[in-house]
Amino acid sequence: MDRDTKKQIVEQLKTDLDGVSSIFLCDFKGLTVEKDTQLRRSMREQGSSYSVVKNTLLKLAIVDSDFDKVDDHLAGNTALAYNRESAVELAKLIRDFSKDNQAFKFKAGVIEGKVIDVNGLEALASLPPKEVLVSKLMFMMNYPVQGLVTSLSGVIRNLAVVLDQVKEKKSEDN
Repeated sequence: MDRDTKKQIVEQLKTDLDGVSSIFLCDFKGLTVEKDTQLRRSMREQGSSYSVVKNTLLKLAIVDSDFDKVDDHLAGNTALAYNRESAVELAKLIRDFSKDNQAFKFKAGVIEGKVIDVNGLEALASLPPKEVLVSKLMFMMNYPVQGLVTSLSGVIRNLAVVLDQVKEKKSEDN
């Protein structure tokens, strides 16, 4: 590969990673072409990107970024995976695929500037989807207000019952 081609690849990697907050590095040594094709298809369907990169070119592309913290993991075969929208969904896909395919291994990742290992990937993959988390948050925010409304309506209901009883008492007395 000539120098100009390498420069183009590094610039393309920089452009692709611009605005991405999370990346995952994986080792694919021993993965069959069929399994690799299956993985790539799954990633595309999910909206994730997956590519095999030369370690030296990736090092040049991530220098002076949040991702340069994984330099020491750039050895051997390296595949780069990222998703602009949901790191959790990508982590689940990587975890599940690596469980089913022993040749595919997670090396390291960077999530919002923090390096994660296999345990971090497992923790991230065990999170519920974003929609579920937002739903739970909205429920928790709504719960105190709903309790206040229920309490206030109980007071008003009790006042109406007392006023009705007073009215009945006065009508009996007359």
